Amino acid sequence: MSPLCLGAMTFGTDWGWGAPREAASRIFDAYIDAGGNFIDTADIYTNGTSERWLGEFIKDRGIRDRLVVATKFSLCTGEPGGNAGGNGRKHLMNAVHASLERLDTDYIDLYYVHGWDRITPVDEVMRTLDDLVRAGKIRHVGFSNIPGWYAGCAQTLAQWRGFEPVCALQMQYSLVERSIEPEYTDFAASFGASIVPWSPLASGLLSGKYQPGKISGGRLEAVIDAGHPAFQHVTERNWSIVSELEEIATELGRSMSQVALNWVIGRPGVLGTIIGATRIEQLDDNIGALQFELPAELRQRLDDVSQPPLTYPAWYWTDLIQSAMYGGVPVGDKPTGYFKPIHVGTRGKVPVWDVQSK
Repeated sequence: MSPLCLGAMTFGTDWGWGAPREAASRIFDAYIDAGGNFIDTADIYTNGTSERWLGEFIKDRGIRDRLVVATKFSLCTGEPGGNAGGNGRKHLMNAVHASLERLDTDYIDLYYVHGWDRITPVDEVMRTLDDLVRAGKIRHVGFSNIPGWYAGCAQTLAQWRGFEPVCALQMQYSLVERSIEPEYTDFAASFGASIVPWSPLASGLLSGKYQPGKISGGRLEAVIDAGHPAFQHVTERNWSIVSELEEIATELGRSMSQVALNWVIGRPGVLGTIIGATRIEQLDDNIGALQFELPAELRQRLDDVSQPPLTYPAWYWTDLIQSAMYGGVPVGDKPTGYFKPIHVGTRGKVPVWDVQSK
């Protein structure tokens, strides 16, 4: 899979911003021609336009089997009601068939739960997703915008019952949003699920197009007053990060977007950082993030300026507390392979795995 994933949320102008059809087609073609193969959308994006256009672009080029196509469900896309949204079996089944029709495809490579609905039992979700895998409707399972404990429950159920495991967590992740690190980075390492970052440029804040007191033009202006927490990036702390990012980009002779993306791409557990573009120039610039290595000392500067405060219980896992558990000797992380999966038998025709400590 490509280290950069083309986000198709910008395909369509139904929401008052985004790329019209001709521009979206050019962006799609440029990404494919650059060697990209991972594309992300959702049933809710631009009221279904994103999925429809994406399906048409793929069919026109005849490259369906070359691509990894990801889409998502959870949010209400029809008449309001108890089964028109959420993650219950009825809506899940209806949603996947609707996405298959809009995408004009027989299967979806990666199907995400778009968010935790706070109602549906996790075993119902995982069983339904597994049924869809076995039916050939979807190939792999992912989650987005969910609590860490929920991800752990889902993966444990998958291991125990032989369901298709969670292979990807699509989470907001950028220099200004690092809240996932205490939980999800370890989850990815322990369970073999990649972190797929969304909004790595914080709705354009990290691109350099905005300055303090000058939020005009682009997506951020369109959404900043919507009240959605995902777009509330304009803070004094974040302007400090933008300032340091600008200095480092100047030192490297790179754009701020390229440096911000390079930082995310290099984080532990990350694969398929999602980029979104409304112009070819934006796409070309973003792809340039793969063309250089961020020196360790500059990466450390970005780490330091963007380091979020540790909240409880994450601060209890720091070396200070951990060393107290071992008589003042800091132990650090367990070495690779400390925990290894072992095959312990089968349940029917399904192999069962467990974890054994060395």
